[in-house]
Amino acid sequence: MIIMGSKSDLPVAEKAMRVLGKLGVSHEILVASAHRTPGRVMDAVTGSDAKVFIAIAGLSAALPGVVASYTNKPVIGVPVSGVLSMDSLLSVVQMPPGVPVAAVGLDRGDNAAILAAEMIGIHDERVGASLAAYRAEQAAGVAEDSEAVRANV
Repeated sequence: MIIMGSKSDLPVAEKAMRVLGKLGVSHEILVASAHRTPGRVMDAVTGSDAKVFIAIAGLSAALPGVVASYTNKPVIGVPVSGVLSMDSLLSVVQMPPGVPVAAVGLDRGDNAAILAAEMIGIHDERVGASLAAYRAEQAAGVAEDSEAVRANV
């Protein structure tokens, strides 16, 4: 499940959705604010059968921690860049003891999706195979880029 703190986080969520789609991982997405709609966050998390949660938020980025407070399942926090990027980054990585949140870099919805697929792939061979193919595709792309650079130098 992908939860965004606000609609403005959609471009970051779209990165995650593209990767999850490519890997064949079903997902749902919603907007629920840790501050403005905490009940909605609680209901979404406690009522979900998701195996992993991706929580995307900027500014104070409280959403990943709030999601983690309602579940024992993995939560991946994606801080969103903005005027005060360090605030959201530090909010995601500086969680109190006992309520961890995995953190990826600013705006890295794609990396959050890959990390979620790695977690799911531990028990789901189909997702593990999709992830292996995705990695092989990335490696092939780097090799192609290298050849293109060498041909033009």
